[in-house]
Amino acid sequence: MAESFCWVELLTEDIEAARDFYGRVIGWTEAPAPGDRAYHIFSAAQIPVAGLMRLPDEAKAQGARPSWMGYVSCADIDAEVAAVSAADGKIWRAPETVADIGRFAVVSDPLGAAYCLWQDLGGEKPAEVPPMTPGHVGWHELFTDDVDAAMNFYAARYGWTKTQDLDMGPMGVYRLFATGGLAVGGMMKRPEQIPQAFWGYYFVVDALDAAIQRVELAGGTKLMGPAEVPGGAWIAQFFDPQGAYFALVAAKR
Repeated sequence: MAESFCWVELLTEDIEAARDFYGRVIGWTEAPAPGDRAYHIFSAAQIPVAGLMRLPDEAKAQGARPSWMGYVSCADIDAEVAAVSAADGKIWRAPETVADIGRFAVVSDPLGAAYCLWQDLGGEKPAEVPPMTPGHVGWHELFTDDVDAAMNFYAARYGWTKTQDLDMGPMGVYRLFATGGLAVGGMMKRPEQIPQAFWGYYFVVDALDAAIQRVELAGGTKLMGPAEVPGGAWIAQFFDPQGAYFALVAAKR
């Protein structure tokens, strides 16, 4: 069975500002996690959808900036960290246990894109919602220096499969991938203006044009969009006011 993305988390410099921005843009509500006042949970229609925490000093010392991080589930995090290292990935933070709920680690793939691993210890499973449910993650996108090498790594590690290659002309191939059933994301060649490989996450909104207006009124910066993508959805990409990259997707403009 393929492993999949199970959570996303915003590392930010200003918790209150992030709470206000994403509440206005996506409609999320926010509250501290039970038992941990330093960790906050964004919810959509009372369903937890994302984490929120201050960017750790040790991460800043390693060059990290405000950003969204995705978590990939695994059955044995110690074995998985060893396997990532053996495949020439990098271990940024060794496995740690969180309040007997689970264990996490921070790693990057061999091409430099960072992500987190998560091993659940409490039997909790993410709520299952239909695709394109507003407030939830609707797409996962990897910018990488080698689409084939990246696909091979994630296929070997987590059982992900290619579903389709889309020809983007001079930009190369956009590779759709699945983590079990339908496609959940894409991989593409990193443009020169992007300094390093990274994962980006698209959050679903009801209508894109209104959401773009909310981003700009709340102090975010639009990078691209609105643009129609295969399948008829509409996307746009942004920086939030603290410089974290995120994207929005909607079924209509």
